Amino acid sequence: MDDFVCTTLTEWGLSELIEKFKDEEIDLESLLCLDDQEIAKLIPKTGPRSKFKDKLKSLRVLPSTSDTTDNENLSGKRKMAAQCESSKSESPAKRRRDAGLGSYSEHKILSDVRKIMTDVHNGICQKDNTRLNAFLRDKIEVLEKDKRELIGVFGKTGAGKSTLINAIIGEENLLPSASGSACTSAMIKVEADMKNQKYEAEIDFITKEDWREELWTFDKFFKDISDLKNRDDGDDDDVYREKLSALYGEGWKDKSPDELMDKKYFKEIPEFLRSEKKMLTCKSAAELSEILIKYTRIEEDERCYWPLVKCVTVKVPNKKLLQHVTLIDLPGNGDCNKARDGMWKELIARCSTVWIVTEMNRAASEIEAWEILESVCGLMGNGGQCQQIHFICTKSDEIGVLKPCSTDEIRVIRKNKNEKAKKRVQRNFNKKRAIQKHFEQDRLTVFIVSSKQFLLRTQQEEQQDDDNEIPKLQEFLRELNVCHSENLAYVSGAYGILSLIEGARSGQVTGRNGEVCTDLEESMKHQFDQIRKPIEDAYEAFEKCLSEGVKKSEDSCKNTLHTLYPRGKKAGSAFHKTLKCVVVNNGVHKTVKKKQINLNAMLASSLTDCIDEEFKKTFPNGKRCDPFNGVISEFSLHTEKLIKKYEDLKLQLTFLKTEENKIKTELHNIIRDKKKTIYSSLTESIKNSMQQCYDTAAQFKGEGSLNKMKQTIENHVRDSKNTMFETAKAVMLTQLNELKDTILKKLEETMQKSIKLSLSSVDGTLPDVTEELKMVNKYNTYLMASIVETSLMSTDPPSPTDALQLPE
Repeated sequence: MDDFVCTTLTEWGLSELIEKFKDEEIDLESLLCLDDQEIAKLIPKTGPRSKFKDKLKSLRVLPSTSDTTDNENLSGKRKMAAQCESSKSESPAKRRRDAGLGSYSEHKILSDVRKIMTDVHNGICQKDNTRLNAFLRDKIEVLEKDKRELIGVFGKTGAGKSTLINAIIGEENLLPSASGSACTSAMIKVEADMKNQKYEAEIDFITKEDWREELWTFDKFFKDISDLKNRDDGDDDDVYREKLSALYGEGWKDKSPDELMDKKYFKEIPEFLRSEKKMLTCKSAAELSEILIKYTRIEEDERCYWPLVKCVTVKVPNKKLLQHVTLIDLPGNGDCNKARDGMWKELIARCSTVWIVTEMNRAASEIEAWEILESVCGLMGNGGQCQQIHFICTKSDEIGVLKPCSTDEIRVIRKNKNEKAKKRVQRNFNKKRAIQKHFEQDRLTVFIVSSKQFLLRTQQEEQQDDDNEIPKLQEFLRELNVCHSENLAYVSGAYGILSLIEGARSGQVTGRNGEVCTDLEESMKHQFDQIRKPIEDAYEAFEKCLSEGVKKSEDSCKNTLHTLYPRGKKAGSAFHKTLKCVVVNNGVHKTVKKKQINLNAMLASSLTDCIDEEFKKTFPNGKRCDPFNGVISEFSLHTEKLIKKYEDLKLQLTFLKTEENKIKTELHNIIRDKKKTIYSSLTESIKNSMQQCYDTAAQFKGEGSLNKMKQTIENHVRDSKNTMFETAKAVMLTQLNELKDTILKKLEETMQKSIKLSLSSVDGTLPDVTEELKMVNKYNTYLMASIVETSLMSTDPPSPTDALQLPE
């Protein structure tokens, strides 16, 4: 039996049934599906049975909202039990939409509860500023959050990323398709605006200081390589030339950095000079798309502003698929600009899903697609929060059949080709060791799509072919939106706050309050020991792994440097420019045409290799996997038992239960964000240790400078290897210790304050929220049931505490 059923029976005044329901293993799913015969067997006495059936009926019925005129309102006649029995093969999102219980209904619930809490907040503000009033106001104010699920979309030029996004969200002309050499250069976020009827774009520029610094870097680089004899024109500096030519045309070649900062070059974008965001508003997607080209794409012979753009956020009106989801069209590499590269890394680390887009005919063998995935897997796996990878094969309608075929024959050919493509992609994925260190095999799903075909048939209002899986991707987005966890977090938090208000308004302080405080404090002390132990065990495991990594790093660093140098290259060759870019950009060099070089990551690779498996186990990204072996999720004050013992303090204990769930969610978020910093600390520490070396090497120019740069790097690594890797180890272990202290301190301070104020404060002047509490309780129960229903139908097995935990 889960916590939800236990708490529900207690709230119904039927706590004597808890043991019976435990024996029969009644969870939420089976509770909602109980029939009369089963209920009679469970509850033989007529009195409690009648009471139970009446309460169960109210649980199954969806509460009505204040807006009874809306066609999509909460009808009050939808029964969860009926949903349990029907259409079990359908996804939860589809069944809920068919029943009229989609995201708009949850939006209605949230709207009602927000209005209630606004009124309550205003009422409290008019009272005396006691500690309890201040506490309640703070609790209401921090309820509001706007969390979105991020999906990163990668793919080489021409793979069909933009067309895919357009097809999925039903906006054919939103993002321009690549033509010729044109490709996406800036990061583009696509999300919904549920309040506006127009298409908008928000352009976020890098700072003037950042661009000035880049210009000086470019200028110094070109002067240095101009001194070389027998200079070979490789493409290592193409990214620099491309940026300058895009913004200035060919006129930049005889201009100084100061001259290139003249205001005349930025007349069309005065926002850049004022360090402001540029806002674009259009009536249609096509109109906005046309304007955005110069801010987002590399176009030959056209003046563009993308080198100055950090990120573009496109907002589409009333797009329910994107209500809680943001699609991010990401370039395959980072950027030499620190601000753009920093945002690129941050967004990848925040993606809960990544889409790798490639053409159908090259899906398994496409080198660039796999290189992109391998280059970012560390950022989105152990260094991020990605839970799944979708490998999307586009242009499936191009089957390559030369002879005339019937429609049925083409369908068979296409089906066989799709199945073979999926198997080849899965086999290739399973062979990629670099990816396997971060993701299990079951985290990959392959989709076969034809975006153009889907858009065409949508216009013709024809039924889609089964072999075009864009509808499956749309369903995936819908399920991310259905019963979004932030809705539950808000409503559950509101329910707890209203419970405390009502308890403080109508209660009184007695000796029993002190007894409960003692029970809770003893429970917390025991729980802290249980939390501390797994974290300390993880610390010891990482210390052992890192010690092994330090030894391997010291032994292999010389060979690591040799892999950086190509064979047969002499001074004055293209490699001089490559190495110059590496040292100028602090160990990292990224071009449009070549793989990324990251000397810091190469030197740290033995350290990361040694911790990857332990890191994935300690900080898993799966939906049903919690950090530190689930010890945070297991934390509980066991308030349901205390409610049975202290019935008169039920409301205060209900508040503490919601606070317990809230702090566990907050701690999971803290751990999720901190673990990214911990994982990247190894490479970052190596970079800091190499910084002096890079600065020195960057000063060399002219003949012989290639050998001087190489010698400087080699000498520095040789002389500092006995301290550099040990320092990286120490930094990571220190951050793990800090995380442990943060978890314990945050949990103790939050819960102790909540316990003290909720059980020792009485204020009869607080507003009467009896009716509001009843309404929010109904909403809270419904949303919790919806979350569990979705979990039960998902591919991951639900956690036994799903009903009361606030999911990520």
